[in-house]
Amino acid sequence: MSGTFTAPANLSTGTKIFAFASMSVGLFIALLDIQIVSASLRDIGGGLSAGTDETAWVQTAYLIAEIIVIPLSGWLSRVMSTRWLFCASAIGFTLSSLLCGWAWNIQSMIAFRALQGFLGGSMIPTVFTTAFIFFTGQQRVIAAATIGALSSLAPTLGPTVGGWITDHYSWHWLFFINLVPGIFVAIVVPMLVKIDKPDFKLLRGADYLGMVLMAVFLGCLEYTLEEGPRWGWFDDGTIRLTGWISALAGATFLWRSLTFARPVVDLGALKIRNFALGCFFSFVTGVGIFATIYLTPLFLGTVRGFSAWQIGLAVFSTGLFQVSAIPFYTYLARRIDIRWLMMFGMGCFALSMWQFAPITSDWGAPELLLPQALRGFAQQFAVAPTVTLALGALAPERLRLASGLFNLMRNLGGAIGIAACGTIINDRTNLHFLRLAEHLNSGNAAMTDLVARAAAANTGAFGGDAVHGHAAALRQLWALTLHEAQTMTFGDTFVAICVCFVVATAMVPLMRKISAPPAPTADAH
Repeated sequence: MSGTFTAPANLSTGTKIFAFASMSVGLFIALLDIQIVSASLRDIGGGLSAGTDETAWVQTAYLIAEIIVIPLSGWLSRVMSTRWLFCASAIGFTLSSLLCGWAWNIQSMIAFRALQGFLGGSMIPTVFTTAFIFFTGQQRVIAAATIGALSSLAPTLGPTVGGWITDHYSWHWLFFINLVPGIFVAIVVPMLVKIDKPDFKLLRGADYLGMVLMAVFLGCLEYTLEEGPRWGWFDDGTIRLTGWISALAGATFLWRSLTFARPVVDLGALKIRNFALGCFFSFVTGVGIFATIYLTPLFLGTVRGFSAWQIGLAVFSTGLFQVSAIPFYTYLARRIDIRWLMMFGMGCFALSMWQFAPITSDWGAPELLLPQALRGFAQQFAVAPTVTLALGALAPERLRLASGLFNLMRNLGGAIGIAACGTIINDRTNLHFLRLAEHLNSGNAAMTDLVARAAAANTGAFGGDAVHGHAAALRQLWALTLHEAQTMTFGDTFVAICVCFVVATAMVPLMRKISAPPAPTADAH
């Protein structure tokens, strides 16, 4: 398995670009699969005879498994080498995708999705580290722009791609489409990415206790965040238990990582200002990207009653405008301090969330176009500079272990953002409903007229029974009030995300301009 070794400096530019592009395919499909099921959960649940609570675990299981393996990837790449870890991850992801498409009940689907997330998760941070080993100077800026685009574009396009596949074929093809790119990556990457050798001696004396503590900490944390809004947080015994386990395991893991000679995650990198701030900005962009991907399909599905394909079409503009922003960012990054480009991106993201705030129950694709277009454009300018500024100044020997932490923060931001949005939706819907109900009394002429007309219409439907007609009219009034309360709540959640990005925008000047990092050498691997 050791194979040959080629120092990155000795590889031709064409070879490095093709190798990086091949690895980016793996990055894209691993990130795409986080959200590809989000617009199709109802179809998957119907096909597997599962309820809503069970079906939600099709997405949750993948996230929990992926969030556990991402910070382990740096250590695994040193043990197995970059190419063989990526190859094994691609093979595992492809086979588990096949199993997901063949799932016979909801339990098997959840198990296979967890396996898919765990086996495929290593492809994500490995691309980040390889790009910074391969490229320097302006090539690194372009590589970071590409990674930034893919890491935010893939989950953004997930609902669109998933909705189209489900409506035109079946939900099984959400997973079968991974087979061809997965096989391609598994074959090509080992042939080209010969930049380091495996070091199995690292298996001796490794921090296995730290790995277990980290897995328990992140797994329980993700479960608590995903299920908390649904079960009333700490009112539920299971949520209380997983929350306490996560807190205790997390504290012990931090102590272990700071005192063990060879920790599995390099927390010491947080002493570097740019990396620490970069992790914070990665967290905030994770909140923005994943929370809005969660909120927009949820609004369109629950309030507007859109199908999976209609939802996909409505959110497609975000990805389209992000792709269009790539050449602008690449051009400007060569001429302007990327810290100011990052501030522009964070500010535009905040503005886009503010444009979502006045959302009404009549909003569809035309009304969502402008705020989503601005968000897509902002994502490119927010994510790509963060990657460059956080990872670009790290020494090559620290890059692998630190990259896992950097990517973990984005996923944690997404998990916490979605959980916070779910809590806001639950709590604020009740509040808005009660406030609206206060105005629904006999003194409200519009309401009494609506009830009278609805009662008359329903009385005829019930064969002249006025009592049933009036009851049906009140039910319609209740549903309409709830409908409006839910819509107002979505506006509240977008405002909350806006506040996060306003804070992040104000903190960008704390980042330092990076100098050219040292060129990687064979010894660094």
